[in-house]
Amino acid sequence: MATSGKVIRCRAAVAWAVGKPLSVEEVEVSPPKAGEVRVKIVATGICRTDDHVLEGCFPNVVFPVIPGHEGAGIVESVGEGVTSVKPGDKVIPLCLPQCGECSFCLNPESNYCLKSHVSEPQNLLPDKTSRFTCKGKQIHHFLWVSTFAEYTVMPEYAVAKIDVAAPLDKVCLLGCGFPTGYGAAINTAKVKPGSTCAIFGLGGVGLSVVMGCKAAGASRIIAIDINKDKFAKAKELGATDCISPHDFKKPIQEVLTEMTGHGVDYSFEAIGHVDTLTAALASCNMNTGVCVMVGVPPSGSVISIDPMLLLSGRTWKGTLLGGWKMRDCIATLVSSYLEKKFNSDVLISHTLPIAKVNEGFELLRAGKSIRCVLLF
Repeated sequence: MATSGKVIRCRAAVAWAVGKPLSVEEVEVSPPKAGEVRVKIVATGICRTDDHVLEGCFPNVVFPVIPGHEGAGIVESVGEGVTSVKPGDKVIPLCLPQCGECSFCLNPESNYCLKSHVSEPQNLLPDKTSRFTCKGKQIHHFLWVSTFAEYTVMPEYAVAKIDVAAPLDKVCLLGCGFPTGYGAAINTAKVKPGSTCAIFGLGGVGLSVVMGCKAAGASRIIAIDINKDKFAKAKELGATDCISPHDFKKPIQEVLTEMTGHGVDYSFEAIGHVDTLTAALASCNMNTGVCVMVGVPPSGSVISIDPMLLLSGRTWKGTLLGGWKMRDCIATLVSSYLEKKFNSDVLISHTLPIAKVNEGFELLRAGKSIRCVLLF
């Protein structure tokens, strides 16, 4: 490629400081070093986690930063020693890396990696330098992927090759939102046919949980949100009941217990609020109920619960990216998408050019979008 080995000047949405709108700037992107890949991003979804970054919910994210972690693109060039992808390959960057060497990566039941942000920050590439500069300043990476940049550099183990037939403006959702929710039902909860499920929060991830519960054969799927505009889409995707906590005088866990007899078999919290997390736990049945935490609570949140909620036998679990080992699984997920085994396209409510990135965030905050996809 003509750009290989050279600095590329391109557009990126930069977050200069907490609480400020993103600024679309010209940035310089250095070539990949050994073990790294430079990717031309074609499309990227706006995920609630990106909004949490802008609000300053994650103190270990360093500003200025290029957010974005739900993208799809084409390999532009590779650094020395990279073998799994080559220039021209269609790829999805992985916001949860898979180094293949740590104890978690070597455990077939784990999808975590010790290189991930929960263990050590991913604000700089593994050699502790950045590939981004803007106006003479170093710009930080986000989860190593920074998909709000037209070109971005990441370690080889944070990118996976996908089918050449995949439409990048659609499969970008498979980088985070869809597999997180769908996998929470299929992999983490292991929803059984004929069971009853409750999903708290009907954003892109919550609706993906609804799809996962339906695919797993759940007979009753109760969708919960304070925004009733989300109910039509939830029903279209498989929800059997839609309820708003605002319509009841009593706590929502009591409502769910009355609706189902002894509580649901599986509950999912896809918001990241302490109070809804507690309600979700209390709404699954006291002995065999499984509650899965999918949403990301603000850093430093503390939850106080009655120990009897767990002593009686309930299971309370968290999930990262729906339990998928991303580098191993993403190509299979894309193939399933191409075979129409699920239709994640229904989650895309808006498509905007990168120049309108702030408009995309406004739609998200107003509860008017499910997933907004940005195109370069």
